[in-house]
Amino acid sequence: MKITYVTLFPSLIEPYFQDSILFRAREKELFKTEFVDPRDFSNNKHKKVDDYQAGGGAGLVMKADVLDAALNSVYKKDKNAYFIFVVPSGKPFNQKDALRLSKKEHIVFVSGRYEGIDERVIEKWADELFSIGDFILTGGELPSMCMSDAILRNIDGVLGNSDSLNGESFENDLLEAPTFTKPNIFEKNSLIKEYLKGNHSKIHDLKVKLATAKTKYFRPDLYKRVKIKLRNTDEK
Repeated sequence: MKITYVTLFPSLIEPYFQDSILFRAREKELFKTEFVDPRDFSNNKHKKVDDYQAGGGAGLVMKADVLDAALNSVYKKDKNAYFIFVVPSGKPFNQKDALRLSKKEHIVFVSGRYEGIDERVIEKWADELFSIGDFILTGGELPSMCMSDAILRNIDGVLGNSDSLNGESFENDLLEAPTFTKPNIFEKNSLIKEYLKGNHSKIHDLKVKLATAKTKYFRPDLYKRVKIKLRNTDEK
């Protein structure tokens, strides 16, 4: 996979790939990264990429012609590139999206700044619009990194041990069951005895029950989906 970041601030994103799992995965060429700075496509002598809003309003907007030229440079090199814009009006990003997008060969994340991006560019180029929550950030770089991480870890070989992907939170709309490690007793709290007996079938069933209870307590919205699925299955 290749991920292209269209951003005015490549230095905000690049350091994320200098350590840990994603660093090793990129070194093994399990994925590639590319950075495209819209300033490089500005004809203004000051490399200006923004302007005042048409019709008035506070704040500046990224210019259509400059950003269009930047995106077109990516498209010319790869007409199969998949363009994703990070905007407040976008669909909430979730784990199912991460799994689906991990099958793409080339994703382009377009990070807005200031008061946003000229809507005409979004209409022309966007394959999908995403949001990571109902709050406002100063730019799209952080959401792009969050989604990249979620997507890339689903690529074969990135995590090293593919079993790490099994039973994760949001699989089947459940949060992940509580996890533990040694010591067996910590501040008078002992591990669940079933975890120590080695009966993997019983441990699996217990984890499903614990995951369901955890979801019901912390994310009742997800738990409602689980109940609906179970009810539909029983009716069949």
